[in-house]
Amino acid sequence: MPLDIKDGSPSHQTSIRGRGEFIALIAAIMAINALAVDIMLPGLPQIGASLGVHSENHVQFVITAYLLGFGVSQLFYGPLSDRFGRRLPLFGGLAIYVVAALGSAFVTDFTTLIILRVLQGLGAAATRVIAVSVVRDKFSGRQMAEVMSLVMMVFMILPVVAPATGQLIMLFGEWHLIFMFMAIMALVVGLWAFLRLPETLPVSHRRPLTMKSTLGGFVIVLTNRVALFYMLGTSFILGALFGYINSAQQIFVGIYQLGTLFPLAFAAVAMTLALASFLNSRLVGRFGMRRISQTMLLVFTSFSLLWMVLSIVMDGPIPFAVLMIIYMTIMLSFSLVTANFNALAMEPLGEVAGTASSVLGFAQTVIGAALGAVIGQAFDGTTTPVATGYCVLGFVALACVLIAERGRLFRVQNPPAEHVI
Repeated sequence: MPLDIKDGSPSHQTSIRGRGEFIALIAAIMAINALAVDIMLPGLPQIGASLGVHSENHVQFVITAYLLGFGVSQLFYGPLSDRFGRRLPLFGGLAIYVVAALGSAFVTDFTTLIILRVLQGLGAAATRVIAVSVVRDKFSGRQMAEVMSLVMMVFMILPVVAPATGQLIMLFGEWHLIFMFMAIMALVVGLWAFLRLPETLPVSHRRPLTMKSTLGGFVIVLTNRVALFYMLGTSFILGALFGYINSAQQIFVGIYQLGTLFPLAFAAVAMTLALASFLNSRLVGRFGMRRISQTMLLVFTSFSLLWMVLSIVMDGPIPFAVLMIIYMTIMLSFSLVTANFNALAMEPLGEVAGTASSVLGFAQTVIGAALGAVIGQAFDGTTTPVATGYCVLGFVALACVLIAERGRLFRVQNPPAEHVI
C-alpha cells in the first residue's frame, strides 16, 4: 500500500508504494555520498601515481577534500529545504555532484582533482540533509530511530560492494572510470527520487528564508543541551571512523599485504555495520535509544582501549584475525551508537528539522573529517595511530554524553514504540 506521505506541492503527486520502497530510496540517496569515498579506496595508489603524488598520506586528501566540502555546505541545504521543500535542494545537489564527478574523470593534475572533489562534496551534502529531514518529517522518537536503522541496514550494502566494484573497474580500466560510475549512479538515483519521492514538507510548515529565521534555527539547535552534546559525541566518534577510512588501504594492503583481497576485509567490517543496524531496528523499540547507545559507547571505548594497548605492546603487527575480531566488535558498537545518537539529537528539533539536519551534518562531518585527517596523516606503518584515535575519541564522546544527560546514564525517556515495519 502507498506510504502515507502528503505532498506539499500540488504539482508533484508522487506516491511511494510501501515503507519498503521508502527505506530503499532514502538509503540509495544517502549511499550516493558514501559511494564517493568507498569506491575510490582501491584506486588511491593509482591516482597518486598518475597525478604525480608520491606520498601515500598526501593521496588521502582526495577523501578529506570531499568530506570538507560535504560538511560545510550542509549548513545551507537545511535552511533552503525548510524554505523551498525537500525536492528542489535534493535535485540541485545531485546535479552539482554529477558535474563534479564527470569533471574529475578528465583531470590531469592533483590540484584540479582536489577542487572538484570539494565541489562534489558540496553537491553530495544535499543527499544527507534531505534524507534525514524526510525521515524526521514522517517519524519521531523511537520510530525515527527504528526507521533510520533500517535505512542504514540497506545503506550498508554499499560499503560491502563499493570497494569490490572499484577493484573490478580498476581491473578493466583506469581510475577515471570510477568517477564516471559515480555520475551514472547519481543520475539513476536522482531519476528514481524525481519519479517516486513526494514532497514531505507542506507549504504551511515552511520557514521564511531570512537571516533572522535562519539564525533563529541555528540558535534553537545550538542552545538545546541534548541536541548539542549528542551532536558533538557523534562528531568525535565519526572522527575515528574517518581516520580508519583514510588509513584502511595502507593498513590492509601495506601492513597485512592483502592486495586484491582488501575489498573483502572492508566488506566484512561493513557487514558488521549492517548487522548492527538490523539489531537496532529490532531492539530500539523495546530498550530505547539511550540504553542501547550508551551501553554500546562503553563497549566501543573499552575495545578501542584494548586495541591501542595491544598495538603498543606487541612486537610487530597484531595478528590479523585478532585485529578483525577487535575491530568488528568496535564497529558493531559504533553503528549502534551513531544511529541512536543522531535520533536523540534530532528528536527535540522537529520544528526546524531541515536546519537541524544541516547543523548536525556540518558539525559531524567537518569535525569528523578534521580529526580523521589528523589520524590519517599520523599513519606510521602501524595501527597505533588509528587505535589511539579510536580510544581517545571514545572517551571524549563519553564525556559529551555525560554532559547531555547531566551525569545520568541509561535512563528511559520515551515509551516503547510499535515497530513501523
